[in-house]
Amino acid sequence: MDRRNFIAGCAALSLTAKAGEAIGQAGPLTKIIFPFAAGGGGDALCRVVAQHLGPSLDRSVIVENRTGGDGLIGIKSVKGAAPDGSTILITTGPTMYLLPMTEVTPSFDTARDFVPVSLLARFEFAVVASPAINATDFGQFVAWLKANPGKATFGVPSSGTIPHFTGSKLAEVLGVSMTRVSYRGSPPIVNDLVGGHLPFGITTVADAIAQHRAGSLRILAVSGAARSPFLPDVPTLKENGIDLVADGWYGMWLPAGSSSGFAKQLSEAVAAALAKAEAKEKFLSIGLTPVGTTPEGLTQELAANTAFWQPIVKATGYKITN
Repeated sequence: MDRRNFIAGCAALSLTAKAGEAIGQAGPLTKIIFPFAAGGGGDALCRVVAQHLGPSLDRSVIVENRTGGDGLIGIKSVKGAAPDGSTILITTGPTMYLLPMTEVTPSFDTARDFVPVSLLARFEFAVVASPAINATDFGQFVAWLKANPGKATFGVPSSGTIPHFTGSKLAEVLGVSMTRVSYRGSPPIVNDLVGGHLPFGITTVADAIAQHRAGSLRILAVSGAARSPFLPDVPTLKENGIDLVADGWYGMWLPAGSSSGFAKQLSEAVAAALAKAEAKEKFLSIGLTPVGTTPEGLTQELAANTAFWQPIVKATGYKITN
């Protein structure tokens, strides 16, 4: 090969590499992995994002619910995926900073094993009661807990999560013994609450708001610093004497090694999707506040939450056995 052809070949390779970095994918299909069950607010969020992201990326985007291991199975599947843009992780922020704190031997390091893309939406947690316990407000709920110490079983979407530690705080402040049951996401908790098989649970407002509005269960308190704009008549935990403010959010990540150019392109596509009136309306209808950030914004959010929760989690002594 002569020098001129060699230089032309190198230029072509360079352009191909840059195009690959911008597109960041190996085929016509991208999977969004959501590590919790279908049917809840987080699952709905993923499907709205997939619907609006596909045209922006000029490819099909599907959602796969890969449950189990308190979110670890889905998260680890993305950790081990090829960094070619064909696999995206959407999960709650807390899973990405609490699981590394609570595993005896951490399965992943968020900063090392994933590339940040965007914070997607914020949400609040709620204490939710089944109609079976006949509590219409938080005071009646506390009275029921103290009168039924052997029946104080509550569900959480998974162990080692904010609902888990919120339950621990409730038990401590109220001076009652409570038994925690870990589910694979929020939808089965809501089903058991509505069916009267579980007295109460701690889950997201987004996952319980439709049933609360329908009267099939009751949200007794929310975890934010102020009352939720979606539930202005429901008091906060702090209003009920529980000194805890806890909110959550959903974020998007790629496997480590993914192109930073593709992460930026993806974050811009997400921001455009979340700005659409149809997407905003859907998010707000299920108790989610759409956000959309740069990759750097997601990194900063993760760092702030890690610093806040680390001493709280450490004080409980809780660990997940791998």
